[in-house]
Amino acid sequence: MAVARRQAFAKDALPKLKRTATGLITLGQLLFIAGTGALLYFTNIFHVYPEIAVAILLLQAIFGTIIAIAAYHITAQPLKDLMAAIIHTSGEPSAQTPPNPNDSRFAKNGFRDALQMIYALASKAPDTSQKAPAQNATDGTSNPVVAPAQTHSLIEAALNETSCGFVVMNQQRVITFANKAAPVNINQAGASQLSLIFNGNDTLDAWLDECAKTAVHAEHTWVRIPNKLPEEENRRFFDVIASYDKGAESEVVLTLVDRTDQYSAGEQELDFIAFAAHELRGPITVIRGYLDVLQDELKDVLQDDQSELFRRLTVSANRLSGYINNILNTSRYDRRHLKMHLAEASLADIYDTIRDDMNLRASAQNRLLSVEIPADLPHIAADTASLGEVIGNLIDNAIKYSNEGGAINVTTAAKGDLVELSVQDHGIGMPGNVVSNLFQKFYRSHRSRETVAGTGIGLYISKAIVESHGGTINVSSEEGRGSTFTISLPTYQSVADKLKAGDNTNEGMIDHQNGWINNHSMFRG
Repeated sequence: MAVARRQAFAKDALPKLKRTATGLITLGQLLFIAGTGALLYFTNIFHVYPEIAVAILLLQAIFGTIIAIAAYHITAQPLKDLMAAIIHTSGEPSAQTPPNPNDSRFAKNGFRDALQMIYALASKAPDTSQKAPAQNATDGTSNPVVAPAQTHSLIEAALNETSCGFVVMNQQRVITFANKAAPVNINQAGASQLSLIFNGNDTLDAWLDECAKTAVHAEHTWVRIPNKLPEEENRRFFDVIASYDKGAESEVVLTLVDRTDQYSAGEQELDFIAFAAHELRGPITVIRGYLDVLQDELKDVLQDDQSELFRRLTVSANRLSGYINNILNTSRYDRRHLKMHLAEASLADIYDTIRDDMNLRASAQNRLLSVEIPADLPHIAADTASLGEVIGNLIDNAIKYSNEGGAINVTTAAKGDLVELSVQDHGIGMPGNVVSNLFQKFYRSHRSRETVAGTGIGLYISKAIVESHGGTINVSSEEGRGSTFTISLPTYQSVADKLKAGDNTNEGMIDHQNGWINNHSMFRG
């Protein structure tokens, strides 16, 4: 009966090496101990000082074994790393993490170049330049064999006919190839440069920097990435797929799927919303003016409850005016960030401006709203109306997506130089594919479009406001168990000097290293 032969893997060599080394170390130690014992015996030390002789043998066995094992690990580790790189590039199944050539220890022991060479060789196609057939040769059938140079030209011509952009970069992130559809320009020095606008911290450069530190092979996708600013002509939108292969000649390959037809409609919707907000700003200003005049002229005859009513009307009018200004700002958010004047404020005071409205919404929808803001919470640098809009938007979303009678918990905490505010619900939750796109403009999942009214820009506006405060916003969610939105904002004390230097504007609090990629430099507008 035939016995199936087990497939041989390169990784099998490491256990064999370890067994062989262990056997040789053990044999060497036994021979050395035997030689030492013989020497002690023939010199009569065993007879005169038997305890000392035994101690010598024991110490020799212990320290000799330790030294031998340490020497084995030191000398064998580079070989293990090389074998791990070979196993990884060969595609064999392995749970071992491939060695990173950028690790400082490889620079010290000189194996960095060897690892880079292994990864580079693994990523190259076999060299067939010496086997190129004659122009009219065939492969033994009626099909002509095409020379590599011809194949390259055919592929390049085919890529130039597609609507997808393809960009290839070398290890220095210099563009070595780009087809016609790629958003690439030529700078004054005659070099190709990529033109894309990334919003926030998740940029191509940031991802490549992280890959250079920790990855050998990696992929990443961005959606709705424009190549130009909002008012510029021929603005296009791409879904960008990046592939990274450390040490390869073509280390970075970008595939840019043109989604202009799909995303431009949303941009036009935002333009319409901005136009509507602009038209509403005039009437709201007039209403605020009349309220101020009436309150001033009637202050001597108004009862306390009437004065409170005027106060609430004024607060609501001011908040509505702030919302309108934020919508107008957000329509220009792609340019950079919202420009605001920030002042020292407490989260408790900010929440007080929307407390009545939130309680009314929660009770109307039969939700239980709990808000905990400690009195000793550090103050933050904030635009009160804008941050109140963010908190109100998060609570409003929690109300919408909670179940009948569900609890909504708003909690705050100080963490170092940050103050965190979390809004937690126990409602329908979201799957992972929804969470990853949640802060995109106009993004709404299929289920939310059917069950909950909205425009899909609330969280996008909230993200713009929070980042313009120098903070971050994130979400964790589990389908069927609810969601938690958390905003982190710097304490006033930690940013006071920056604010004073910038006349209390948020200019000095924004990370200028992210966003616009134009030969890897930031657009400043």
